[in-house]
Amino acid sequence: MMAKSARRDADKPLSIAILAMGGQGGGVLADWIVAVAEENGWHAQSTLVPGVAQRTGATLYYIEMLPPRDGRAPVLALMPTPGDVDVVIAAELMEAGRSMLRGLCTPDRTLLIASTHRAFAVAEKEKPGESIADPFAVTAAAGIAARRIIAFDMEEAAKRCGTIVSAPILGALAGASLLPFPRGSFERTIQAGGRGAEASLRGFEEGFGRAQSNELPISQDAPKQVADGLPETQGEPGLDGLLTRVRKLPEGVQQVALAGVKRMVDFQDLSYGAEYLDRLELLANFDDVAHGHAFTMACAKYLAGAMAYDDVIGVADLKIRSARFARIERQVNAGGDPVDITEFMHPRAEELVNLLPAGLGRRVASSKRLMTLVDRLFSRGRHVQTTKLRGFLPLYVISGLRRFRRRLLRHESEMAHVNSWLSLASVHVRSNYGLAVGIIKARRLIKGYSDTHGRGLSKFDRVLSATPFLENREDGGQWLERLISAALKDETGEALDGALETVHQL
Repeated sequence: MMAKSARRDADKPLSIAILAMGGQGGGVLADWIVAVAEENGWHAQSTLVPGVAQRTGATLYYIEMLPPRDGRAPVLALMPTPGDVDVVIAAELMEAGRSMLRGLCTPDRTLLIASTHRAFAVAEKEKPGESIADPFAVTAAAGIAARRIIAFDMEEAAKRCGTIVSAPILGALAGASLLPFPRGSFERTIQAGGRGAEASLRGFEEGFGRAQSNELPISQDAPKQVADGLPETQGEPGLDGLLTRVRKLPEGVQQVALAGVKRMVDFQDLSYGAEYLDRLELLANFDDVAHGHAFTMACAKYLAGAMAYDDVIGVADLKIRSARFARIERQVNAGGDPVDITEFMHPRAEELVNLLPAGLGRRVASSKRLMTLVDRLFSRGRHVQTTKLRGFLPLYVISGLRRFRRRLLRHESEMAHVNSWLSLASVHVRSNYGLAVGIIKARRLIKGYSDTHGRGLSKFDRVLSATPFLENREDGGQWLERLISAALKDETGEALDGALETVHQL
């Protein structure tokens, strides 16, 4: 479909603003657009304002172009003016939102081309709790802020074509028919790039076709989650036996419980999956239909996380899985070329001692002199090349300790903590159901390993220290969830301190 030009003055430059992050090919895209314009006899100028590293800001590329008149070169601007941009290109969904906040998109002028995928910012990832920006707020605003929208998952299209996201973006720009240049000019510019041109042309074709169609909506509604029924079989006799036990749990719990069983088997073995169900079935006996089995549901979710704790054995296993190597090769578009992977590891003395048999580990951990010796010998940063035999083998040996995991100090301490946590919840489930559910949900504060695990464990203990103040309150569960939310707001725990003060004064 041919788009009507939004430009009101033929003497005014056509302006394009590109918001892209590192690795997305924003500079390549800007160079392509300039090259296309110049091939067609236009004057074009490209400038950029670099963003900050580690995804705290995107680079803004700005292009202005204008055909020559009377043999004189035009004077072109270096930066976009809010309300005066013809095309805004966002290589990621939140960048589209930022372009609207900056006033670059206007409903009477701007064509917005945006990829709907997300690349989370550091500010979204650094908080302990949920801090991901709402993508649906952006999609709702886009329908108002821009004159026309072309939006689809361009990152996924690029991966499918073996190229970078700038290729389908260029295709979408060409397909929008706003620039007065033939399609062949865009394709010749890509071909001139040499290596990778074939994959980039495939990406261009994908973007061009999507822009030419009318199937370009941005959904303004959150996706609905549809729970499928339990499968008839898991394809393995041992798992099928556990599946039979899962079917006997309350219907609303079964999907989560099955996911928990699979996690246990992946973490350890079939018998560990059976142990998970032993605990869950016992906890389900405390529950009732009147509360919708909320307690059992919470137990199914958070018990799985507690039993499949992060440890050195699990980290080593994940680092050397063939599926991980294959995924990294796909992500870097290796195309059969050799890929070297270097991991940075910094084990602490406590983590190493946790790998010892429980009895020996307790003796070593109780000795300051031995712990200092272990720290001096082993606790230092290491660069480990897992694609080399000398780096792969030590991790392979550590991952092999999985068969002994139940006898090690870390497992003993984790299971002691799990038993204490579940016992506390079970004591309150009959007298204060909401509080018992909150106690189970508090387990979400504990995650990771090393310092991250230590901070989470500290917050968990502080949150549950409020239990005696809440056990006789009908709204005790609500207060406990407020404490959990406060604990997740910041790493230092300042918000939790304030919330605890409030609880102590109830």
